[in-house]
Order: sequence, then C-alpha cells, then structure tokens
Amino acid sequence: MNVKSIAMAGAFAGMALGAAIALAACEKSGSRQSATPQASKEKKMEITQDWDKVFAQSDKVNHKKVTFKNGFGITLVADYYEPKDKQLAKGGKLPAIAMAGPYGAVKEQVSGLYAQTLAEKGYVTIAFDPSYTGESGGEPRRVSSPDINTEDFMAAVDFLTADSAVDADRIGILGVCGWGGIALNAAIADMRIKATVASTMYDMTRVSGNGYFDADDNEEARYKARVAVSEQRTADYKNGSYKRGGGVMDPVPEDAPQFVKDYNSFYKTSRGSHPRAGASTDGWNVTGQISYANARFLHYIDEIRSPVLLVHGEKAHSRYFSEDAFKKMTANGKGKYAANKELYIVPGARHTDLYDKNEFIPWQKIEEFFNKNL
Repeated sequence: MNVKSIAMAGAFAGMALGAAIALAACEKSGSRQSATPQASKEKKMEITQDWDKVFAQSDKVNHKKVTFKNGFGITLVADYYEPKDKQLAKGGKLPAIAMAGPYGAVKEQVSGLYAQTLAEKGYVTIAFDPSYTGESGGEPRRVSSPDINTEDFMAAVDFLTADSAVDADRIGILGVCGWGGIALNAAIADMRIKATVASTMYDMTRVSGNGYFDADDNEEARYKARVAVSEQRTADYKNGSYKRGGGVMDPVPEDAPQFVKDYNSFYKTSRGSHPRAGASTDGWNVTGQISYANARFLHYIDEIRSPVLLVHGEKAHSRYFSEDAFKKMTANGKGKYAANKELYIVPGARHTDLYDKNEFIPWQKIEEFFNKNL
C-alpha cells in the first residue's frame, strides 16, 4: 500500500493509523468542534425507546433498554435481548453473552444484530454502547481508552451476573472488529468470562501505534504522531473545543483501497449508517486515541485458559490481526491452553462482510462454540 492509500485509510478515524494521520485527515475535512475541554460536564442522558436499528426487529425475542455503571462511574446503555421461548433455559436460567463493536459503531448496528440473532438461539444477550459513545454516558464525547473500554466489557459481565434470568457461571463475550481485540483483553483479565468470540478482529493498540500492516512501526513515525497530537491538545485547550478526526471517507476516490470502499458501503449508506455512530458521522476526537498508541493489548494472550474462537474473512485486509493473535495465543500450537482455541477463516469474505451479511457470518459455527462452552 502506498502513502496516498494509507492516508486515505486514515480518514476513517475509527481505524486510526495514529494521531498524525487522523489530524491530517481532520484538517483536510474541516470537521466540526465538540464539547469544551475546560468545562466538560456530564450531559443528561437521552435514551430512545424507539426501534432505530439498522436491522429488522425479530418476533422471536423480547427486547428492552438497560443501564449499568462501569468501574469508572460511567453509565452504559445496552439493548437487552432474551428468547421468548423460555423452555430453552436449563434449570430456569439461561447462558448469556455481552457484545460490542465495531470500533466507531453503536449498538444499533452490528453488535445489536449479533445480539438479537444469538438471543433467537437461546441466549440472554446485551449489546452495549461503549463509554463516551452512542447513548452511553461520559464526557467529552467520542473518546476511547484501552483501559476504560476493557472495563466496559467487564462491567457488562457485572450486569449479567446480577440478572436473575442468567446463569452466572455461563457468561461469554463477543467483540466485532476493534472490539474483538478489546474482548480478548477482557478475557485475559476477567475469569468470569467462560468463552470469547472475536469476529473480524482488529488490535486497535497495534494499528494505532504501528499503522496498517505495521507500515509505521518505527520510532520516527510514532514521534511525529506524538508531536501532532501534543500540538492538537494545546490547540484544543486554547479553542475550548475538541477537533474531530472525521468518520468514514465519503465520497471515496476511485483509487482508494478496497477496504475503505467497504467501510463506506456500510457506514455511509442505508445498509448500516446510524446518526449516533462516529464512523457514520464525524469520527473520534483527534487527541482521544493516543492512549491506544501507547498500549499493547495481547501481551498475556497465551494465558487465557477459557475457550476462544477467532473468526475472520479469507479476503479481509485485517486477517493478519487474527492470525497473529492465534499464533501468540497458542504459542504456535504448543501452548498450555492451545487445545480450546480456534481460528476459523470464512471463505471469500472481506472484513465488513462479517458485519451484517448472513451468507458470510458463520452463525452455526458461533452457536456451536457457545453451546459447547456455555
């Protein structure tokens, strides 16, 4: 991939190449300013009860909105799904799955589709908006954090353990895209998580620090990114506002990489666009992702004892994230906990095909995995 192509990819701030590229994309797009840094306050939460998902509502499940706090005191909002056929329950309680993603999306998009579909198969499920995004709380808006976002997943597990309909010993998680890597990070830390699925996974710490395909994995590139974000912090403070990096590129140039076109076809069309999703609108705060560039998620991934299923498309540009994670997680098949880990490659699928295309999402494989392990 040439420099021009990488720069175009960087316009999708949800898949950050680092602060410098996000900043350049922001300046080019002239994206709008947001909340005041010096006086940012928690806003009154607005939770819609209308069905405003990008997918059709199922008549096989019950649905409601729920809220819970994470360990940082931020209130998260989630869609709660349960099967109407309670006879699917064992011992009066159901296994449960918490899910989120993709990175830059909201629960009305991909994670909600996964949640509703798995609820049809007999699970209590929740799809939550991460901190600072969607209907969830947190100020300023559109900030991401490897620590807080990992905590979001564990807070979702907190909520499920206290649900009278849930068997607290049978809780799993599922993360899509950037939230696949976050799910793995949560599985390392939280022993209550009994099974984990990461679908079309990104390691956001790796791509933020190294760029796509590790093209910027050198000190000089990271230094330039740090300089850019440091200067932007000064500008934000002086301006009293946060500069946004811009969402998915629109329109897309003819010579853009295929995956940039794929993101546009989901986030910028009726197929998947949603007004609360940063990827569909104006993206993340430019300065808000530097913590991802300074962190690394998967250092202890070979210590996950619980089962993990990695699902990725054969033709996905991001396939290397799952392949490398699987190698590290299993120590190339020789690790102590390799036996219950699996990498499943979906023939012919690109990255966003696993967002919402039923002909590519391996529902049976995912169901079998959770049935076996929950």
